[in-house]
Amino acid sequence: MAVEAEGRPPADAVVVAAGSSRRMGGVDKLAAPVAGRPLVHWTLAALRASGSIDRLVLVTAADRVDATREDPRLVGLVTAVVAGGATRQQSVAAGVRWLDAVDPAGGDRPVLVHDGARPLVSPALVAAVAAATTAHGAALPVLPIAETVKRVGDGMVLETVDRRSLVAAQTPQGARRRQLLEAWATFPPDGDREFTDEAALLEACRLPVHALPGDPANLKVTLPDDLRRVELALAPGTARVGFGHDSHPFGPGSPLRLGGIAIEGAPRLSGHSDGDVALHAVADALLGAAGLGDLGRLFPSDERTQRGIASESLLREVVARLASAGLAPATVDLVIIGARPRLGARLDTMRSAIAGLLGVDEAAINVKASTGNLAGDEGAGRSISARAVATLRSLA
Repeated sequence: MAVEAEGRPPADAVVVAAGSSRRMGGVDKLAAPVAGRPLVHWTLAALRASGSIDRLVLVTAADRVDATREDPRLVGLVTAVVAGGATRQQSVAAGVRWLDAVDPAGGDRPVLVHDGARPLVSPALVAAVAAATTAHGAALPVLPIAETVKRVGDGMVLETVDRRSLVAAQTPQGARRRQLLEAWATFPPDGDREFTDEAALLEACRLPVHALPGDPANLKVTLPDDLRRVELALAPGTARVGFGHDSHPFGPGSPLRLGGIAIEGAPRLSGHSDGDVALHAVADALLGAAGLGDLGRLFPSDERTQRGIASESLLREVVARLASAGLAPATVDLVIIGARPRLGARLDTMRSAIAGLLGVDEAAINVKASTGNLAGDEGAGRSISARAVATLRSLA
């Protein structure tokens, strides 16, 4: 998990959801139901699932603030709901100033500004923008323009524009909070000059903005057909299947932690955590099914993760990440491979432990053991490995 030294995620975020949805024919696109949840809820869950966001501020229209704050589905997703303004830049400023009011000493913390109408943003892109903002001060995800670009006037083509240096901007866009506040001191949010995004504001102040690769799947819902495309991507009926694998050698000490239980008298597995390869494989399978990266990225094997941490804690954190993304474990099929110790009499106990950690019925968990035909390090009794296949269900 990307964290600061004091254990907090590295960035805050402001989600802009105060627009009028003019191109949607008067329909509030952010409240439109998508796979059983309002579109903006998917956006908030995607940001939370990245693990990079600490405070998450939702900016909505003034007449929707009270109803939004009372929405029980936002518990655990948002830190605050604030009223926006007549323009995007006024709404962004309202969110950033709320952050500054509650944390006046955090001027150097990155703030990621994201469109509420981009529910398909990947956790990987959010984390990349947060990291780039920390490194460079401001960051913008961009996509190359594939189509030929023309300049037109009065219905006539005037010229063909060289697209090689042109890109399309996406969100989230990141900047250190102090930079945004200082930029608004020069160009007030309610002033005559209007900026379409945060990068344009910083450019006007001659502040450098680092460009990083965006994500073609990070669609912004603008037209009615876009909602159907998002529905297809997020529909609960879409199969979500993931595969996980882990292997650890035996090390000094005991007991062996495996499948969520302790096996006394057997040597422990070596690793930065307690070495429970079975739970690690299950966790990676769940993350893979959700498209949320892998266990190594969430819990790096360095000073950011407590040495000897219980794998049960890691798996519970994975389940919490899934819930933030509107998902939950459905089934797990797990095989543990190793010549020692004999596991046949312990498989049902492991099954029960894993079901409890995932919050599912034991019937949804299957645990098998194999000697690996006495081949390789597992067959020689030098290590244990595990492989898992997991499926997810929607919480909608």
